[in-house]
Amino acid sequence: QVQLVESGGGLVQAGDSLRLSCAATGRSFDTYAAGWFRQAPGKERELIATISFNGGHTRYTDSVKGRFTISRDNTKNMVYLQMSSLNFEDAAVYSCAAGIWDPYDSSPPRYYYWGQGTQVTVSS
Repeated sequence: QVQLVESGGGLVQAGDSLRLSCAATGRSFDTYAAGWFRQAPGKERELIATISFNGGHTRYTDSVKGRFTISRDNTKNMVYLQMSSLNFEDAAVYSCAAGIWDPYDSSPPRYYYWGQGTQVTVSS
C-alpha cells in the first residue's frame, strides 16, 4: 500500500509559477512510477506528467511540455510538479498517483494509488 498526500496548490495569477508536492508513505515507493493528473470542472481527468521509478525517464502531455517539470526525491519519498507560465486552462484539481510504467513500452502507465488532490486556481 502507498498513501499519497498532495500540497502546494492555491490561487495564482496568469503567468505565475507554482510547485506542487506529493508526499508518499508506505512500502517501496521508490519501486513505483509516479504521475500527476489534473481534472478541471466538466472535463475528464488528464494525465499530464509521468516519471519513472528512479527518475530517469519522464513524459508529458503536449499542453504542458516546456512549462511543467516532474521530479522526485526517493530519499524523501516525494514527487514534485514545477509549473510555470500558468494560464487559465491549467486551473484544476491536481492529483498525484503511483503505479507501473515502462518508458520503453508504448503502453500507458497503470496507476494503483491516488492522492486526494490539491486545487490550483488561476486568476487574471
